[in-house]
Amino acid sequence: MSSQETVEKLLAVLREVPGLKAATPTIAPTSPWVPWDWDSLAVDLGSEVVEIRVVATALPLPPLLDKATVMLGEVLRQNGFEAAVLRIVVTDLDAAALHDETATTPSGA
Repeated sequence: MSSQETVEKLLAVLREVPGLKAATPTIAPTSPWVPWDWDSLAVDLGSEVVEIRVVATALPLPPLLDKATVMLGEVLRQNGFEAAVLRIVVTDLDAAALHDETATTPSGA
């Protein structure tokens, strides 16, 4: 399996984790001929370390990261990266996550 196919599988699994999304540059490509998935820029795939940069769109963070770790780790194991350390880096927190979190916080807490 190619590295690009592994990255695509990792991104597909990440899209299944509600509350996290791939962290991509804020300026999207303006040319329609860009030959790759823009989200793939959020993944660095190495034999020793696999780093995936994400934006949190929901809180609390620990359960989201735990779920992502399990799901992404399974993809890595199935694709020959079982020895690699998975590093999930939260690069940003979407403002909507703060709004949703404060909306469910009891008043006076």
